[in-house]
Order: sequence, then C-alpha cells, then structure tokens
Amino acid sequence: MSPSKLDSTDSFGHEEASVSCSKPENGCVDSLSIFHSEKAVEELLQQTPVAGMDEHLIEFSEALRTVAKALRRAAEGKASAQAEAAEWKRRYELERTRNIQMERKARMAEQFSAEKNGDIDCERVKNSDNQSMLQNESNEYSETGCMKHGIWSHEVLRDRESDSNSNADRNKIMRKASFKLSWWCNGENGDQHKHDIVSFERGNITTAERSSKQISLKWESDPQTVLILTKPNSVSVRILCVQMVRWLRERKKLNVYVEPRVKVELVAESSNFSYVQTWKDDSEISHLHMKVDLVITLGGDGTVLWAASMFKGPVPPIVPFSLDSEHFKDCLDSVLRGPISITLRHRLLCRVVRDAAKNEYETEEPFLVLNEVTIDRGISSYLTNLECYCDNSFVTCVQGDGLILSTTSGSTAYSLAAGGSMVHPQVPGILFTPICPHSLSFRPLILPEHVTVRIMVPFNSRSPAWASFDGKDRKLLAAGDALLCSMAPWPVPTACQVDSTNDFLRSIHDGLHWNLRKTQSFDGPRDRDL
Repeated sequence: MSPSKLDSTDSFGHEEASVSCSKPENGCVDSLSIFHSEKAVEELLQQTPVAGMDEHLIEFSEALRTVAKALRRAAEGKASAQAEAAEWKRRYELERTRNIQMERKARMAEQFSAEKNGDIDCERVKNSDNQSMLQNESNEYSETGCMKHGIWSHEVLRDRESDSNSNADRNKIMRKASFKLSWWCNGENGDQHKHDIVSFERGNITTAERSSKQISLKWESDPQTVLILTKPNSVSVRILCVQMVRWLRERKKLNVYVEPRVKVELVAESSNFSYVQTWKDDSEISHLHMKVDLVITLGGDGTVLWAASMFKGPVPPIVPFSLDSEHFKDCLDSVLRGPISITLRHRLLCRVVRDAAKNEYETEEPFLVLNEVTIDRGISSYLTNLECYCDNSFVTCVQGDGLILSTTSGSTAYSLAAGGSMVHPQVPGILFTPICPHSLSFRPLILPEHVTVRIMVPFNSRSPAWASFDGKDRKLLAAGDALLCSMAPWPVPTACQVDSTNDFLRSIHDGLHWNLRKTQSFDGPRDRDL
C-alpha cells in the first residue's frame, strides 16, 4: 500500500506534521517528487546552521527525510507487487492457451485418423468436439494438475518462452518424455492421506496439504534422452561413465548427451562412442531442458550443484550417483520404469540492484542458487554493515563478518557451520544466518518461502561488501547497492534412494555424524542400587 499522507509526532511531543506527496492517476506515489524532496532536505542539512536555529527543526528535518524514504520504499513495493501479479497473470493465460491448443490439435488428429478408418460418424464427432472445446474454455485450468491431483511435467519444465517460438522448438517439447508428480502416502488408511483440503466446517479449520509431502514421479511416456555430467579429473568416474554410456545406448536405446570435455575423452578411448551427443556453445545449453528427459550426475554434491547451475530455468529430474556406484544398472532400471520418489529442492533467485538504477527492475543478470548466497566483508578489516528488509519491513542491521541466505537444501552446508539449523530439504523456507555477529543475541531465523529479502549496503558503511553465489561469481556491493533474494519458480527435482526423509536422516548420520558419541557404560550404579 502506498500512502499519500503520513502523520508523525516527534519525540518531544510536538504537534503532528503531515507530509504529503503527489499521486499520479494510477494511485502510486510519484517517486520523482520524493527524490527531489530528499535532495532538498539533504541540501538544507548541509548548509551552515543559522544562528539561533531551533534544534527541533533539525530533528524534524531528519524525520522528514526518513518519511520520504519510507514512502519511496512503499511505492517501490507496490510497483513490484503489481508487476509480479501482471507477470503471473500473463504466464497463466499463456499456459492456458497453449494447453487448449495442444488438446485441440490432439483431438483433430484422433478424429482424422478415425474418419480415415471409417470407425466413427462425422456428425457425432463434430458435436463432441464443440462440446469439449466449450468445456475446456470454461475450465479453470484444473487439468494442469493441482494440490489434489498432483503436478504435471509441463508445470516443472516450462520457462518463459513467448508465442513466437519456432515450430521446431515446439516439436522438441512434444517429443520429450512427459511425467506426472503426485503426492505419495502409505495407503488409504494412513495418516498422510488425511486433511486434503482446508475445511471450515462448524467453525473448525484444518490445514491444507503442504508441499513438504513426499512426491512421486511417474513417467507418462518412456524417456528418450539422458544427460550425463561427471566429476572432472577422476579415474573412477571416467570408468563408470564409459560403462554407463555403453549400457544406456546398447541396452536401453537411449540418446546420450555429455559435456564436450567428456565426449573428447570417450572418442579418444574408442571411435564407437561417436553416437554420443554434446553442445557447441552456451546458447545450446539454455535449450537443454527441451531435449533432455533425465540428468545423471557422477560425483558428489559439487557435481549436483554444477548440474543445477547449468539450467537457468526448468530443470529435468536429476539422478545423483556417488563415486562407488557398483549397482547402477539396477538403480537406472528402476528410475526408467518409475515411479520414483523425488525431492523438489528449492532455489533462490538473486538479483543485484545498483545504486544508480532507477528502479528494482534495472538489475544485472540474476543468479540461481541451490545452496546459499553469502554476503561478507571480503579482504576488509572492518565489520560488515548491512541493512536487511523482508518484504519492505525492516528486519535488522547486520554488524559482523557477514550474512548467509540459504535454502533448506543448503542448511547442512555453510549455514550449519555458521550456527544455522539443519532443515529438511522439502520444508519451504529461506534461512537467515549471520556470520560471527557483533551481538550475542543475534540468532538465526527461518523465513517463509514467499517473502523477498532485501540486503542493502548503507551509505554510512565503512567498507563495501562482497556477495558470492554457491561459492562462485563474486560481486562487489558498494554503498547504496542492494541484493534481492526470493524463491525461484524452478526447483531442482532429485531422485531419492528411499524417500526424502530417509535420505535426509541418513545423510546427516553418515555424512555429518550427527549426535554420534560413545555410548555410556552400563557398569555404573543403577536406580535399584540407590
């Protein structure tokens, strides 16, 4: 909400002062006038004080500047919300139109085939088609999948392409294997099957099902193309990659994509690997999600991070393999058959807004983060000074070595080392973890997934800050610059060995040795001996 008038009372009990700012026709605050007002206040404060000037006037001027800043932030927040709502509406209408067109084409193809074989009556088909078209146009997008029926593949693997895409690109999308994501439960009588809707019956409210439920992936058509990403400079990984590529091609008849480096290694080993495909430049990488049905990583967590960073939008399902994967054939057989349990790992969308930008939409290229974004002091010996906002609400001022904004998947990484909590990866949220804060009461927070976190370097900061995204791509944040972080709409679906909860608990037990200690001896006194 953008207020046009704000009443305030100074700390000495003076009368309330009304600060007004002009409003354009659409109801938003005129940010240009506010900008000029701030400049005028700054010039007034920089002038030499006149003899006998009331000290209260100076305090009121400071309050006026604070109010102007608050109004500007409110206007920016409203403009951002309106633009985001318009963008989601546009994407919804575009998706709905595409689905209707695809269903219409499918029905026309079926009718043509049936008429050719003489199996159906033409007039009956025409009436049926008209009825179906009317039903589709009146349907509120229910067939794309919802909380009750699951999530369809084109909801996960869809980017912001315009209607001007070529026919070739559309054919590539249709050739991809389709799948459906659905909530999994332990039978009809299990507790996980309850509370499917929000109920207000008799004044009682029951919660809706959350996205933290176990998700199952079921292939609707057989996968055709697999992308294999490997850890570099590892002999064991190279041997495993050769075996996997040969098995996928010869036994499963799948198209195999690898990185250019890996293809050179395979062809150098044997000319029989000439069927392996790759890409030539970065522009082809941006279209991989339209060709690839499944991504296989051979390595550790770093290889999964690399796989996620390759996809700037939708991400195909990822099947991670460790370095000692001896039974990969049985595992891949199970994955290709389906259904399999997957974890939707949320990512952060990070944008840097410079002080010279006219609005928050004039940003540099955004970054997608699977683990965390870190804002630190770099090589400076001064404490980092950061102003933090959550949806335009002031959170705190960070004074310390820095701040970590982490996903729940990254809660067991840098955030954990800085004192943050370990969080289940399917819990949607943003971890707010300070690094060595200059206050003992500064404890970590977990914010909801729908908020936008804004980190600003104030003008009174003694040094700039540095931001890094999953440990790469460091960016300098000077005074007046800001970093905006929100939940990205494209999660990273990773296959589970058992299910997401079992995998999470096993990882913190085996990888982090969580609560591992020597068992207390039984030789001491017991209660009955006392």
